[in-house]
Amino acid sequence: MEAGLNQMQTQSLTSLAKQIRSRECSALEACTFFLDRIEKLDGPINAYHEVYRQRATDQAKAIDAALDQGQDPGPLAGVPIAVKDNIVTDYGTTTAGSQILEHFKSPYTATAVEKLEAAGAVILGKTNCDEFAMGSSTEHCAWGATSNPWDTTRVPGGSSGGSAAAVTAGLCCASIGSDTGGSIRQPAALCGVVGCKPSYGRVSRWGLIAFGSSLDQIGPFTHTVEDAAMMLQVMAGLDAHDSTSAAVPVPDYTAALSEGDRPWRLGVPSQYL
Repeated sequence: MEAGLNQMQTQSLTSLAKQIRSRECSALEACTFFLDRIEKLDGPINAYHEVYRQRATDQAKAIDAALDQGQDPGPLAGVPIAVKDNIVTDYGTTTAGSQILEHFKSPYTATAVEKLEAAGAVILGKTNCDEFAMGSSTEHCAWGATSNPWDTTRVPGGSSGGSAAAVTAGLCCASIGSDTGGSIRQPAALCGVVGCKPSYGRVSRWGLIAFGSSLDQIGPFTHTVEDAAMMLQVMAGLDAHDSTSAAVPVPDYTAALSEGDRPWRLGVPSQYL
């Protein structure tokens, strides 16, 4: 178990969830591992604005108790996840990186976060972002700039730079951000992790502080494509709170990863060369 804990910062979401469900490690051990890493390593990175140590610990204990009673907490059982600070929760504050909202406490939780928690995820905290998600570097946040974990003299991209940096540095197993014009895809590229902007309407925007409502989408940051598919599987679907969410059945994204035997082809626009 100790060897597994030593590698947990780079472990895939799906692998960690399986280990927790099989009791190879506990949800509390996983939660504590990441909370301790945040405390030790996040200083120069500044990926997090808030960390919910007590709440996350209580969530992890509840997951372990459910497993001990033979219950299945869900596909994300005990997996520690971080949330971008422009996605509201009814615990902690949601500031969107702005002093204007420094003390704002939402009366409700975003649908995407509710779905993650219902699937067993443990929410570690809120990650930094450019103020009101208007930026491409996560330098313009009221709580200080976020650095790229690979080289802290460089930016992680933005506006979801805190979410990307947290996954890259092993300060959570996965995270969610928002993308209007590249705010998931660009920091994922700069930090070297998987980022996915879902099609518009695929994931509910209920609880996302709007930037451009006709473009905004919530999506995952993960270590692997399989993990991103699992996160999207959990968050996707029609939501009565969001009239722009699509009334379209949610396919099995993880099963689709192994469909077909055609070789992949990569296209590179000629003007880049």
